[in-house]
Amino acid sequence: MGSVRTRIYLDHNATTPVDPAVIDAVADAMRAEFGNASSVHHFGQRAKARLDDARQDLATLIGAAPTEVVFTSGGTEADNLAIRGAAEALEPLGGRHLVTSSLEHEAVLTTMRALERRGWRVTRVAPDAQGVVHPEAIAEALTDDTALLSLMHGNNEIGTLQPVAACAALARARGILVHTDAVQTVGKVPVDVHALDVDLLSLSGHKIYGPKGVGALWIRRGTRLQSAMTGGKQERSRRAGTENVPAIVGLGVAARLAGARLETDAARQAVLRDSLEQAILARVPGTHVNGAGQPRVPNTTNIGFEGIEAESLLIALDLDGFAVSTGSACSSGTLEPSHVLKAMGLPLHETQNALRISLGRHTTPDDIAALADALPPIVARLRSLTDRRPA
Repeated sequence: MGSVRTRIYLDHNATTPVDPAVIDAVADAMRAEFGNASSVHHFGQRAKARLDDARQDLATLIGAAPTEVVFTSGGTEADNLAIRGAAEALEPLGGRHLVTSSLEHEAVLTTMRALERRGWRVTRVAPDAQGVVHPEAIAEALTDDTALLSLMHGNNEIGTLQPVAACAALARARGILVHTDAVQTVGKVPVDVHALDVDLLSLSGHKIYGPKGVGALWIRRGTRLQSAMTGGKQERSRRAGTENVPAIVGLGVAARLAGARLETDAARQAVLRDSLEQAILARVPGTHVNGAGQPRVPNTTNIGFEGIEAESLLIALDLDGFAVSTGSACSSGTLEPSHVLKAMGLPLHETQNALRISLGRHTTPDDIAALADALPPIVARLRSLTDRRPA
């Protein structure tokens, strides 16, 4: 039998491998903490204590008070609860205008479209050519009847960090609520809800080496929000339903580990990302980095390859043992060009030729070197089959 091909995972923005300490904590909670956290007896209170510990760990990671953290099933539900909840709570006051960016994750964009069908007006602010939304553009979009600004903290495809605090200051000065989707930044860069000056912040467990199916929404104390799920009074009546204690315990452990490792992980991944970009640009002609020169999430690069369909390159790399992506996993399978690159004003062919490579906690220099070695012959072969580079 031949040797087993070594596979290298470079798609951490889609999901991260669960940390062994998280797996142990989840398994322990499943065995020992089977009680319903709403029950008043011993077993219920044990489960509630584990929830409280996880809430504290997560709050510490984002500079929040534990009582302001609401557990959800993930980032998508957190985005929905923030946007729909704020819109429905504020609708009776007359404000029926929402502002967001055209860079947002589908969880935000699709929710905005759903509210448009209910009569809300939505302004989508475009970024510049480097993938950054400017505060001046946000200021122009805000109106007297704007109820909510939703601006992501870090883009999931190109990694650019958005000036959330500057934009939030403009909105809050006019009494407008501010939400940020921080799914791709929590655990990768310092995130402090008060420094960002937002009212609502979404995050997800499986992006920080925690379980899938669990996330959270931070809600500033006093923020008006209509619950999207009706039922019991769990999560301070913000999110009905029996809490998934094992998953939440895992999220808490993942948050604690992320906080402890944040500085060293970020610095190491930024060095690896930069070396990868330099190697690819030097060794593969006709390449460019989308969002280059802007503050970015340290683990993320988005590289365009002239003359190639990104899907073909992704498949070829997968066959060679490398897992990368063309963008958000939630949008995979679509034939549409990247909405992020399109929003940046890139020509059509450049919205379809980019790969997202996202590093993780266990990515090594050897992994980076292996990808840099593999790309030149693969790109040359694909270009020889169909040369799609512009004249």
